[in-house]
Amino acid sequence: MSTGKVITGIVAGVAAGAVLGILFAPDRGSETRRKISQKSTDITDAIKSGFNELGDAIKNKYENIKDDAVELMEKGKDKVNHVKEAAKSNHAV
Repeated sequence: MSTGKVITGIVAGVAAGAVLGILFAPDRGSETRRKISQKSTDITDAIKSGFNELGDAIKNKYENIKDDAVELMEKGKDKVNHVKEAAKSNHAV
């Protein structure tokens, strides 16, 4: 399962639990609205944090793939140069 799906699932679960807990709590309307407002702020912060973590994970994965591609390209160039040198030395004989 991907990191993004896990983070999304956790945030959705927390949000649903928080809203249900507030709605079923025996508070006055103004207090309930204040709690919902605070929870929405908390959830928004959690979502932003989750997206930042996901963005960092994607960036790290991209950098790793890029580094691997550069390394593979260098190995390919070395192999081509080696084959060229071998072909030149065979023709010189």
